[in-house]
Amino acid sequence: MSTIVIALGGNALQDQGSSPTAENQLAVVKKTATNIAGLARNNRLLIVHGNGPQVGRLVLQNEFASAITPAMPFDVCAAMSQGLIGYHLQQGMNEALANLGIPSSAVTLLTQVLVDENDKAFMHPSKPIGPFYSSEEAQCIMKEKGYVLKEDAGRGFRRVVPSPEPIKIIELDAIKLLLENGFIPICVGGGGIPVIKDNRDHLSGIAAVIDKDLAAERLAEDIDADTLLILTAVEQVCLNYQKPDQLNLSQVCAAEMERYIERGHFAPGSMLPKMQAALRFANSAPSRRAIITSLEMAIPALDGKAGTIITA
Repeated sequence: MSTIVIALGGNALQDQGSSPTAENQLAVVKKTATNIAGLARNNRLLIVHGNGPQVGRLVLQNEFASAITPAMPFDVCAAMSQGLIGYHLQQGMNEALANLGIPSSAVTLLTQVLVDENDKAFMHPSKPIGPFYSSEEAQCIMKEKGYVLKEDAGRGFRRVVPSPEPIKIIELDAIKLLLENGFIPICVGGGGIPVIKDNRDHLSGIAAVIDKDLAAERLAEDIDADTLLILTAVEQVCLNYQKPDQLNLSQVCAAEMERYIERGHFAPGSMLPKMQAALRFANSAPSRRAIITSLEMAIPALDGKAGTIITA
């Protein structure tokens, strides 16, 4: 039986064309669950999800209500987002599993991930969260709150926070225990709650967002998974995306993919972290593979009939 770590992108959790209500998010998650629940029949699954829009909205809700009740710090908002997304994923997955007659259930585990407080990412915030603002609004927010806002692909300005490397998954033993006893762990949500250690090995939260694909890769290595399945908005990774000479990639070796990255084919804010995560996992052992594809093509991709498959 193979072990698969599934990294769910934002399109698997929220429909961009509808209002981001709890009801709409649950409806999208239930559709997502029907696409992946069948994989649990012959595989051991772990699910990692993003949280960019959700944690951004939680921060906003806290700030707007701060005159009534104290605002929670960023790491607490990350924990809250793990809980709310995990709750919806549990409902969607357990309903889909029951419909298929698969005797398993999904369980959400709040997960902390250790980062280095001296990581250079803390000097260069880069991970966008929350809504878009005009240039004038961004200037006011930066002056008033001390946040860092950057222009995002011509769509406006967004708050950016540090995105340090994941070093260690704190609850790894608990994740392994759930997996070994037949559960589907929903863990390392949003890349994990970022924490640092003091000189007594005590943990404390820090304001950052760990890339969820890199965190999923860390998890996949640590539990000795066979496949890292990164689900996103496109069926295959492309070179020269949306240009006349667009080239879709299907089976690619790690060395070839490294050359594509060096040539700047993938944007830092979108496909690049996915490619970096896929390469790390493919290079970690000869028997391992990483797959990048759309939610709808997850099952064919695992059979080698769709997606972009990266091996050592």
